[in-house]
Amino acid sequence: MGKSDNKEEYWGTVLDGLKRVYKEYLFPLEEMYRFNEFHSPFLEDADFDCCPMIMVIGQYSVGKTTFIKYIIDKKTSDMQISAEQTTDQFMAFMYGEFDNQIPGNAVVMDKTKPFRNLQRFGAGFLDKFVVSQTKAEALENLIVIDTPGILSSQMQGQEGRGYDFAEVLEWFAERVDRIILLFDAHKLDISEEFRRSIDKLKPYDEKVRIALNKSDMVDTQTLLRVYGSLMWSLGKVIHRPEVKRVYVGSFWNEPLKNTQNTELFEQETKDLIADIQQLPRDSAKRKLSDLCGRFRQSRVHAMIIDRIRKQQNLIFMKDSKRKDTIKKLKDIYEEIQQEGVFHPSDFPDLEYMQNKLSKFDFSKFNNIKKNHLSNISDTLDKNINRLLSMVPKIGENKAPVKLGIFAEKENTPFAYGREQGIDEGSLSTEWIVLKDKPTYDAIFAKLPKESDGKLGPGEARKALLASKLPHPILSRIWKLADYDRDGKLDDEEFALGMHLCALKKKGYDIPESLPDHLIPPKHRSTNQNGSSNSNLE
Repeated sequence: MGKSDNKEEYWGTVLDGLKRVYKEYLFPLEEMYRFNEFHSPFLEDADFDCCPMIMVIGQYSVGKTTFIKYIIDKKTSDMQISAEQTTDQFMAFMYGEFDNQIPGNAVVMDKTKPFRNLQRFGAGFLDKFVVSQTKAEALENLIVIDTPGILSSQMQGQEGRGYDFAEVLEWFAERVDRIILLFDAHKLDISEEFRRSIDKLKPYDEKVRIALNKSDMVDTQTLLRVYGSLMWSLGKVIHRPEVKRVYVGSFWNEPLKNTQNTELFEQETKDLIADIQQLPRDSAKRKLSDLCGRFRQSRVHAMIIDRIRKQQNLIFMKDSKRKDTIKKLKDIYEEIQQEGVFHPSDFPDLEYMQNKLSKFDFSKFNNIKKNHLSNISDTLDKNINRLLSMVPKIGENKAPVKLGIFAEKENTPFAYGREQGIDEGSLSTEWIVLKDKPTYDAIFAKLPKESDGKLGPGEARKALLASKLPHPILSRIWKLADYDRDGKLDDEEFALGMHLCALKKKGYDIPESLPDHLIPPKHRSTNQNGSSNSNLE
């Protein structure tokens, strides 16, 4: 057989194949039947090439921006966090060597970014859209979309924002890989705008993940009631028989207010983070699935237009006859459905389609050739099947997202699933101000030691857990405190760890590595003859 019969050699990757199938077969179909003027804009290379995207949605003050800071492990100058509504714009966080803000009107002109089609929402939206570039490891293969907080006001909508918020959400929902729907344990009411927004997400239900944030603010009994209330509220909006999973936790790096459910929160966080980390491996499959869905949508649209044109010559038809034909669009839907190829859910909303057709110039369809639809559909079917045959190999070489604080912590006693002790492995450290050390020496003296006089990981873990800080933060503190990497803490290392816990509880960030002036004194003597140990990973 010829070279073109070798799928990997001919297309290279699934993404190469997706772009080729779209450009050579699906795009001509969409262009001929003006699909973009009825439904979604034409796709561009950036829509296929971009890394996975997640979008965070929720009412104001549920912790959306804090959640994003939590998963990328970095706060940028663009992030405004407070108890009131501070985020009034859509913000896309992307990787960049330097911190930089790109306004929406400039972003939509950049062909390398997957946002060009946002121009359709006009200046009212573009003035409220920003791309924030920052050098965060998690953003090397992930884009995170922060959304404006949804207010409880019943009157908020297009008039108040200057653009249709729900329509913009739907545009992003069609393109992102994950949608994080964030709720607050103290704020379960669903406003009218929030309800409309959730309605727009229904076609993309498989992408949605629901998280109940700030769960440490309540005790166990209250949390059970809150969880039940949330499920009841969602049931009224989603209208689905199956119960969607809700991830319960407190998604930030601050001490837990209530530690009764620490183990639950840690496991729930682990599951949600693992889901996000796998997005690069699943992204090509998602794009293939989306293309298959778009192919189906395009073909239904083309069949509708083709059936209308066969019934009447709408180009020269009198206006009254034209309106009558459009009014009977439901009959055309039923005729197509009777052929047994498409389900009723595959068809666009009847009222929406009638409104679009009533305003459309049908002379634009004048160049459609006889049997063109059936011919191009057969070709598309064949090439989509070729892509599907490559599914088992999709993403097998893709590395997971490196979500900052959640990366490389398995050699600490705070790794998920660890109880007591650790395997001796590579860790890292930091040093303490001498004036603080006597306080921590008193604690150190009361704790059981190992034969070498050091504190074992089990006892050290208990002491540090008293800070009520989340495990990912304690894991980083452990790496900094265990300077000699022996899996134990001497008196200076222990004091350093306790000091870092105290600093974090006061609101300071924990450094990635130790500056020289924080290295414990007894370990500084081993750091004078070569490279600085303060940057050990």
